[in-house]
Amino acid sequence: MTLHDPFIPEKETALHAHDLLDSLAGIAPDSELAAARQTREAATRHTQGSYEALFSARAVQGKLSLAVRFWLAAQISNWLRDSVLRRYYEQRGKDVTVPNVTPALNAALAHARTLTLHPVSAQAADLQTLLNAGWSEDDIVTLSQLTAFISFQSRLLCGYRLLAGHEVDIPQPHAVTAGEWHTQPQTLTGKRAPVAFTQAELGWEPWIAAKALPDFNADEQATLARFGHSESDYFRLLGRNLPVLEQRTLTDKGIFYTASGLPRAERELAATVASKVNGCIYCASVHARKASQLSKQQEAVQRLLDIAPGGDLAQGQSPRWQAQINFVARLSSTPAQASAQDVAQLREQGLSTLEIVDLVQSAAFFAWANRLMLTLGEPYWPQA
Repeated sequence: MTLHDPFIPEKETALHAHDLLDSLAGIAPDSELAAARQTREAATRHTQGSYEALFSARAVQGKLSLAVRFWLAAQISNWLRDSVLRRYYEQRGKDVTVPNVTPALNAALAHARTLTLHPVSAQAADLQTLLNAGWSEDDIVTLSQLTAFISFQSRLLCGYRLLAGHEVDIPQPHAVTAGEWHTQPQTLTGKRAPVAFTQAELGWEPWIAAKALPDFNADEQATLARFGHSESDYFRLLGRNLPVLEQRTLTDKGIFYTASGLPRAERELAATVASKVNGCIYCASVHARKASQLSKQQEAVQRLLDIAPGGDLAQGQSPRWQAQINFVARLSSTPAQASAQDVAQLREQGLSTLEIVDLVQSAAFFAWANRLMLTLGEPYWPQA
């Protein structure tokens, strides 16, 4: 392992302006990792597009100024114990005026901290606190997307740096196990809530209003329709910042819907494991069901779902799945615990660099998805 601490200029060089993570991860251009990321060109391009939709001057709308965005990103990176990402956002923040810390900004910081460190503890009242502090529904969605994106970006960076042979920040190690989850029997609106992980189909309802379809203009409605988002409360809520939603959706498709590399069933397994670590019943229900359908191993997937809080997520699984589950769980931990030894165990199971990149990206994406689902609303059982 070599220590690679990249020089972070105030403005990215032309070489890396198109791909921030290539620079921060120190990826050699002639490496297998570079080739794998090029094979996953759509995921690479739209991950960068998601960053630009959140952190470019043209992306600024509402009360979240560019200065506030960089300041928050540095704080979030620090909570994640990601020194490379923290230094990057601190340096970018020097280009803009440091924000005054107001009561409204403290409320935003508290929301970002919950979303980053313990999203399963979020409550509807947290969003009301933001509204009371003067943040709009659109601001809250952008704040939540920004915070969740940094969790995604940090875990990508960790995985890529490990594959590139560079050191990563590994805090005091601790066992990574199944996380806690919600066990209240009813949602805020009185619907029956799931109290255990399941492969059955669930509904999800937001804690702040989704944007009504007629409130989107014709071009925006076309964008929602292109991705099948028009009738979804979740996606019309995220549509309050449509450029970020569009890039996020394209990133998702670039990670999960591509040929070769890691079997799709195992990408869905990674999503399920991350959801177990974070306690997201809704995300796990969707992706465990897909993992079962594609792998034809419904009992093995259900065994994973049934692990109680504090339990070993890899218990009773095949050696290949054990290596993947352990790696994903450790990458999904906050702070991330993944190490070179975890990558070596994946290699021992025959995973190629492209397959490991797929595993990293699948796990990292659910550091993003789980945090939105857990902090903007909650699941419920549809009526029979």
